[in-house]
Amino acid sequence: MRSKLLLLCALVALTACQQNRKKQIAVIPKSTSSLFYLPVHAGANAAGAAYNVDILWSGPPSETDYSRQIEIVDSMIARHVDGLAIAASERNALNHSLDRAAAENIPVTIFDSGVDSQNYLTFVATDNVEAGRMAARKMGELLGGKGTVALILHAPGSYSTMDRENGFKEVIAKSYTGITIVAEQFSGGDRAKAMRVTEDILTVNGDLAGMFASSEPTAVGAAQALKARGLAGKVKLVGFDASEGLIQDLKDGVFSALVVQDPFKMGQEAVRTLAEKLAGKTPPKRIDLSAVVVTAPDLAKPAIHQLLYPPQP
Repeated sequence: MRSKLLLLCALVALTACQQNRKKQIAVIPKSTSSLFYLPVHAGANAAGAAYNVDILWSGPPSETDYSRQIEIVDSMIARHVDGLAIAASERNALNHSLDRAAAENIPVTIFDSGVDSQNYLTFVATDNVEAGRMAARKMGELLGGKGTVALILHAPGSYSTMDRENGFKEVIAKSYTGITIVAEQFSGGDRAKAMRVTEDILTVNGDLAGMFASSEPTAVGAAQALKARGLAGKVKLVGFDASEGLIQDLKDGVFSALVVQDPFKMGQEAVRTLAEKLAGKTPPKRIDLSAVVVTAPDLAKPAIHQLLYPPQP
């Protein structure tokens, strides 16, 4: 009889412990080495504190390490976390993992870069097609509507960057017929490779007037190549995202403009949607965040300063 009572007490204590533990939300970026995801992490932590949930931050070392991201997502499902926020490195690679999460009733928010699967709660991201259009309009303005340009692409299968690149090409084709896109090269999301492909493009196209780099790694590599060739400021460079180095290059005239997202808010919103779902609410299927075109004179504006220097994790 006593042993039964002890077992009952233990079960009651275990149940109470499980009920009282803080919910756990795993946040999985494309890469832990990308500077873009530092403010995403900070935003996720801020939302975690606001909603009293623990944030488990884990991601692959590079944005093209698809298998490692799959392993991390699957391990979080095996741990039975209460929610998953994922920036998908590739649009189809996580389909089976998302099916498993759905089978385990683990809500998933996709952020930054989308998936083809519909097995998710909410998609939180910049309107990347429009952001690419904004970059094209700025390029058209910088070149006076004529000249040759090149695109330094991110990685095939990356929804977010492909949307930017397609938005850029759409506007150039429709609105700036005097501008010709003469080269497009993928960088694999790697700064060093982005520098190499930019140098190759510059070697073949000596009269290049402009260049669009569709992500933070491609923008860093393109800027390094232009500086190494003595072409900083001569080739109009429009980059994407903002880091300390990119902001300094904007000040120095290496970039003519940066198209900037709000990664802090992105991380915050991704966690908020999951926390609200766990509280019984249903967030919208899609939450679009706006990008902003930033030029050197804009850096003095308080709102731009706040956007460019968010809290750190």
